[in-house]
Amino acid sequence: MTTENTGENTGETTTVSDLADLKDIAGDAPQGDAAEIARVAMPLREQELDKQGRAYATGRRKDAVARVWVKPGTGKITINGKDQETYFARPTLRLIINQPFGITDRSGQYDVVATVTGGGLSGQAGAVKHGIAQALTKYEPALRSTVKAAGFLTRDSRVVERKKYGKAKARRSFQFSKR
Repeated sequence: MTTENTGENTGETTTVSDLADLKDIAGDAPQGDAAEIARVAMPLREQELDKQGRAYATGRRKDAVARVWVKPGTGKITINGKDQETYFARPTLRLIINQPFGITDRSGQYDVVATVTGGGLSGQAGAVKHGIAQALTKYEPALRSTVKAAGFLTRDSRVVERKKYGKAKARRSFQFSKR
């Protein structure tokens, strides 16, 4: 590839024989590292706190809706006025709730107060997890990429399919009678 570039100020002609030479000639090539360019291009999110210094978020899963407040503390999680061991008796449900803290290495650093309505225990645990993840990113915006990569900011939109008319359930037909 041979291209000629005539300098306007100096009146000289430069021949480009390789793409690497083109970088030196083009004066508007970005200087520095790609991470620095990305940092300048995308502004950091701001911390969103209420008057009491808490971050608030809403989490949803199936029919359950959780309102979650996160603030610095000792790691105490209160759901509907009860301790997490009392409200979610199954260890798997408590494990689901603590996933956002585990992935961000913040176990035992934040107190959580949540009110949950609707759905069953499994849906409520998923809603609280979603709310904790959202509130953590509002309290510490730097954690957003970690939590988002784990998929905790995405609302799990799977819900029970509705029953259709002419069917026994959502898809199940009534028994067919030949005679």
